[in-house]
Amino acid sequence: MTLTDDDNKVLDTILSSLYPNHPYGTQTILGTQEELKNPSITNIKIFFKTWYVPNNMAICLSGDLNPDESIAIIDKYFGSLKANHSLPTFNKSNEIPILSPITKEVLGLGAERLVLAWRFPGAGSDKFRTLQVVSQILFNDKAGLIDLNLNQQQKVLSAYCYPLGFADYSAFVMEATPKEGQTLDELKQLLLNELNTLRNGIFDESILEANINNFKLTEIQQLETNEGRANKLLNSFIYDIKWEDEVNSINNMAKLTKDDIVNLVKSWLKDDNYVAVYKRQGKDPNEVNIAKPEITPIITNRDTMSLFFKEIMKNQVEAIEPVFLDFKKDLKLMTAKSNIPFIYKKNEDNDLFELIYMFEMGNCHDKALSVAFKYLEYLGTSEMSPATLKNEFYKLACTFFVHPGMERTYVILSGLNENLPKAMQCFENLMSNAVVNKEAYEKMVDGILKTRKDDKLNQITNFTNLVNYAIYGSHSPKTNILSEEELINLYPEELIDRIHRLNSYKHRILYYGPNSEDELLSLINRYHNIPDLLLDIPEGYSYPRLETPSTKIYLAPYDANQIYMTQYSNRNEKFNTSTEPLREMYNEYFGYNMSSIVFQELRERRGLAYSASAMFFQPTFLKYPYTMRTQIITQNDKMIDAINTFNHIINDMPESENTFNLAQEGLINRLRTERITKMNVLWAYINAKDLGLETDPRIEVYRDVQNMRLSDLVNFQKKWIRGRTFVYCILGNKHDLNIEELRKIAPIEELTQEQIFGYK
Repeated sequence: MTLTDDDNKVLDTILSSLYPNHPYGTQTILGTQEELKNPSITNIKIFFKTWYVPNNMAICLSGDLNPDESIAIIDKYFGSLKANHSLPTFNKSNEIPILSPITKEVLGLGAERLVLAWRFPGAGSDKFRTLQVVSQILFNDKAGLIDLNLNQQQKVLSAYCYPLGFADYSAFVMEATPKEGQTLDELKQLLLNELNTLRNGIFDESILEANINNFKLTEIQQLETNEGRANKLLNSFIYDIKWEDEVNSINNMAKLTKDDIVNLVKSWLKDDNYVAVYKRQGKDPNEVNIAKPEITPIITNRDTMSLFFKEIMKNQVEAIEPVFLDFKKDLKLMTAKSNIPFIYKKNEDNDLFELIYMFEMGNCHDKALSVAFKYLEYLGTSEMSPATLKNEFYKLACTFFVHPGMERTYVILSGLNENLPKAMQCFENLMSNAVVNKEAYEKMVDGILKTRKDDKLNQITNFTNLVNYAIYGSHSPKTNILSEEELINLYPEELIDRIHRLNSYKHRILYYGPNSEDELLSLINRYHNIPDLLLDIPEGYSYPRLETPSTKIYLAPYDANQIYMTQYSNRNEKFNTSTEPLREMYNEYFGYNMSSIVFQELRERRGLAYSASAMFFQPTFLKYPYTMRTQIITQNDKMIDAINTFNHIINDMPESENTFNLAQEGLINRLRTERITKMNVLWAYINAKDLGLETDPRIEVYRDVQNMRLSDLVNFQKKWIRGRTFVYCILGNKHDLNIEELRKIAPIEELTQEQIFGYK
């Protein structure tokens, strides 16, 4: 997959050009085809014994743990490991300075884009810390030079930059995607111009303070999770950064001056010491096909336990007690002005907030909604220009956006709670008083049409639209979009009216943050611009999920060396709480994770897929049915074998007491240790209410799964899964597929891109 992936090819080209004498550039992560064909178990063992040793190791822990007890456990199980006192020293090669631009070209099926990259010292250096600030000044998704001068003014389809940190070296990367008719050389000049603006010191020094506020915001968000805290420890270790410096990194960034920024750009980000990668659209002539190897299926030993496993299972551990939600205690239901339902949870940990207006209307009610709120990104008010607004939000370390989904629209404001009142005033003013910008609309339409054209080149987007065709038919949520003619002839005033009217419809408000209920209600009553009497939600178009009474195959074209395939089945079975424990157990046992039957049979035993999974899906709303879906990504010449194997295990599910016990224990332990906290408490409540539930649905699953037997799962499989008829969705090049064998499975209907996308 990596050999034909555009992003991977671009990254490999950047690294090999920046670091021609360092392993970053001289070898890829996965290795070459020849290396993968001829692995040496001897060399693997030598490599392991050399490097996987305590004097080259860190253990990073974050969680609800006792430090002394944790250290004792680590001493017990890791303390006997022997150090390698002859651990090799890696001598970093000194790369030759780049004195003139290095230009490379990459061909691939995806859309064209340009990537520029500069070499930098490692991520533990002071230079890299300054580079992070430089990158934010150029692009922060709100008020950077690239944001305001290129994206906001729609001079490109999209542009951004970022630092790429490694231990020995790092890099600064700029990327851009062209508008229709724009060349990659024109993109390069636009990016270099913004860099030159920074080099000449033409930027407001106040953005440095705003940067620090946003770095603090990002760090607070990172430190909210165990994963984020553990990764902070990990980065300190792998980048060889003193923990004191890691903790004080933002304080050190705050000391940087405008001169520091300008000097770094002048010294390191010159207009002649970069690598330029031109990602062109087209078939790559250098792609090498990997022949399908003869693989002898291994004998699965699901019901055999190793001595090591038996020893582990002898250990008696104190069971962690689960913590389930009590919606009556873990959140509060209130009413704001105009009788708006208000769902509240207090943030007791930090100064972050999230405020959401949720409307039960989306693109199914009005297909112009997505366009309207995309248009909002380029608008200001009579008092504030778009650039001024974006600068204001960035200074406040707050983010505002509107997301119209299929059936719901979310207006989301988040950031530092101390700035909530000002941020709320800004976005409420924009929602109520946005003014027409005809030129911005015309440019936006050009961008939308170019994006649609690029989407047809993207493998994942093609596959997603194909699956939607199977679920809904020719008229699906993916095809429910304004046509090119409608976009061109639409008056932007009509979109402005939609923006202004949104708050007039009935909606709910969700808040998670440090404000008290009274404080938050006071802010809403003061700043939320709504009429006294809210409008009813208009009736929308319903997209029924099509049933699958007979087996058939949808084949859509995409010229790649691998196929994407989904099997979809809908028997219009409605949600039932009594079904949920066994449904969860079935997914855990059969197709949810790396110890599942699907993974074992298709990946481990037969080597038939890069990726394989199967799920029996719960509906999101009561009106929708349960559905069964499989997904597999595999080589074209493995397709038939993969399909036959999948069909066999779906209908004749392998039965294994040991695999069942592991799945059962895994599900129980997940429910015991899972903690739904913070904003997720509100989403759990919303999801439960969507299914008509008043309590945390995990309570019943945890209760019932402990008493299950393999026979219960077998009976569930016979009732709900065996004998289902599927619609196959296959994305691939039919000339590379065994069509005759495919026809033996079911009738084939070939679809065009226009059919699955809904536009030419």
